[in-house]
Amino acid sequence: MLTSYEFIANYMRARFGDDERGASLVEYALLVALIAVVCIVAVTFLGSSAKSKFNTVGSSIGA
Repeated sequence: MLTSYEFIANYMRARFGDDERGASLVEYALLVALIAVVCIVAVTFLGSSAKSKFNTVGSSIGA
């Protein structure tokens, strides 16, 4: 006799199959989102430092 878990697992497998294309799409979307967040954080932290360096160089050239 099938347990309720086995019954549900068999039903879901028969209904939707073992197709994992959607899972890989979600993984790629998460990777893209993570890369975007890392880029935004890097530009935020390094942007102010780069701005001060450019201001220093610009003022030394103009003087």
